[in-house]
Amino acid sequence: MTKRLENMNLPDDIRQMDTDEMELLAVELREFLLTHVSETGGHLASNLGVVELTLALHKVFDTSNDRLIWDVGHQSYIHKILTGRRDIFNTLRQLDGISGFPKRAESIHDAFDTGHSSNSISAAHGMAVARDLKHEDHNVIAVIGDGALTGGEAYEGLNNLGDSKSRAIIILNDNGMSIRANTGGISQHLSKLRVSRKYYAFKGGLKRTVKKVPAIGSGIYYGASKMRDILKYALVDGVFFEELGFTYIGPIDGHNIEALTENLEAAKHSEKPCVIHIITQKGKGYRNAENNPGVFHGTGPFDKTTGLAIKKPGCRTFSDVFGSKMTQLAAKEPRLTAVSAAMIDGVGLHEFAERYPDRMFDAGIAEQHAVSFAAGLAASGLKPVVAIYSTFMQRAYDQISQDVCMQNLPVIFAVDRAGVVGADGATHNGIFDLSFLTHIPNMTVLAPRDGAELEQMLEYAVDIDSPVAIRYPRGAAEDIDVPCIPVSEGAQLLKQGDEINIWACGSMVKSALKASLILESEGIRCGVTDARFITPPDRKKVLEAASSSKLIITCEDNVTHGGFGSIISDIISEEYPGISVYKMGWPSKFIEHGSIPELFSRYRLDAEGMAERIREIIERKA
Repeated sequence: MTKRLENMNLPDDIRQMDTDEMELLAVELREFLLTHVSETGGHLASNLGVVELTLALHKVFDTSNDRLIWDVGHQSYIHKILTGRRDIFNTLRQLDGISGFPKRAESIHDAFDTGHSSNSISAAHGMAVARDLKHEDHNVIAVIGDGALTGGEAYEGLNNLGDSKSRAIIILNDNGMSIRANTGGISQHLSKLRVSRKYYAFKGGLKRTVKKVPAIGSGIYYGASKMRDILKYALVDGVFFEELGFTYIGPIDGHNIEALTENLEAAKHSEKPCVIHIITQKGKGYRNAENNPGVFHGTGPFDKTTGLAIKKPGCRTFSDVFGSKMTQLAAKEPRLTAVSAAMIDGVGLHEFAERYPDRMFDAGIAEQHAVSFAAGLAASGLKPVVAIYSTFMQRAYDQISQDVCMQNLPVIFAVDRAGVVGADGATHNGIFDLSFLTHIPNMTVLAPRDGAELEQMLEYAVDIDSPVAIRYPRGAAEDIDVPCIPVSEGAQLLKQGDEINIWACGSMVKSALKASLILESEGIRCGVTDARFITPPDRKKVLEAASSSKLIITCEDNVTHGGFGSIISDIISEEYPGISVYKMGWPSKFIEHGSIPELFSRYRLDAEGMAERIREIIERKA
């Protein structure tokens, strides 16, 4: 820990510092951040880019009273360091440590829990209206990135906040990136605004010069202002924010503390909602991150000198398998297209994008648009595959139901990062998709146990003419030592048992097999079946298993409420009401952050925990 940080009373001391002192502190903060994130992993590039902004915010505002909302939230590390979490920052994203995202339960300085994108302006509008209704006096500030402006909710928030005239400050942190370079019209619009200083120079000069004319200066300025508004359209191809009712300030250098402080002070005293447009560099101050901001967006532990990741040897991930298989299938099927929501690299589609650029579509952080866009492709005879993380797929529930399934269109959903994802925690865990996908008519939901089964399921999905969702976890796709039967044959019995049968889906199959071996060493023989189809379930094989069982155990990397186990339980209760069905999965709560093995162990969903729970069930029944 640096001496300056160690000896400061944060954030109060910042309000007494001059610009030179804050610039020195910025250097130390970057070193502190780099040292810790290289050890724990986390979101580095985005946080390096907002060091000066965060310092300026805490110089001008008191976040124990003022409301500061970080859109997406992964760029709040410096804010955490400055607001009482410096000494526990080494616990970042660790089990029972501090979150990598803002958490109201963690600090009074965290005004709103965030982790998904594009919602900060709407939340800020609500807070501003509540403040006014309660006759309170505090500031409301939302920090939103240009990548988040590809999300439709941001525009809904802008439209309503601007119309309401509620006093709030929107800081547009424009670094030209979300994870990859941003796509779409708003990105091009902001690029033009970045070079529009000639208009702002003209505007300031006009006011200073004309108003000096004795007696008639104000009148001349009023008339000239009309001309200024015309020139605004000529010189700046972007009066978007002002037309919505905001005072627009910028663009300004987001690494110039003095300029940031001055403009934040000006916005603080405005009676209208303001947009402050700042230009920052993602990865600022660390050359490796500056050169490769996408690599350092979210990273595991790494060598801070070389920037090279510290990785344990491992096999291909499910995302790798998916991307490779997609590229193979595209060579045979010209109708196959891929759609991503700003996560081409994350979902493993980089090779597909390079090989078939005309068939790869990045919708930006706009999952609703991505799904409806894919529905349009499918309705026109193409075979779109929409690859989105499970946690973000929630944002497009209506479009999945109405635009795809109601019309029975052949859209394939590659639901990546299904189940718990580890250090990113509650906002990123994908433990609800089985519960919200399986009750939609016409939807087939599949869960592969390993990479080989994922490849088969992709082939199967391409061949059928209706909606399919294939959900698979984060991490290694190591194949189990049992060959796959054709997907069309339904559930696969992997291990014969006596009167106890485990029905597992997806990633839980491996744990179920290990649990059965543990129990077998104690004289308890459990059968294990890989369900494969979540909906429609393999009803025939479920009932066959129930007919020879006294106990059925279901296992899923999803909440048990409304998930796979509920489907199996409903089938068995209709025909064999005396058979006991026990569901193992996540409880109906938002699961905390921690490593995936730690979380499975804590909730007794690893092989040892499952074996222990089955043993307890047997003892209770006895």
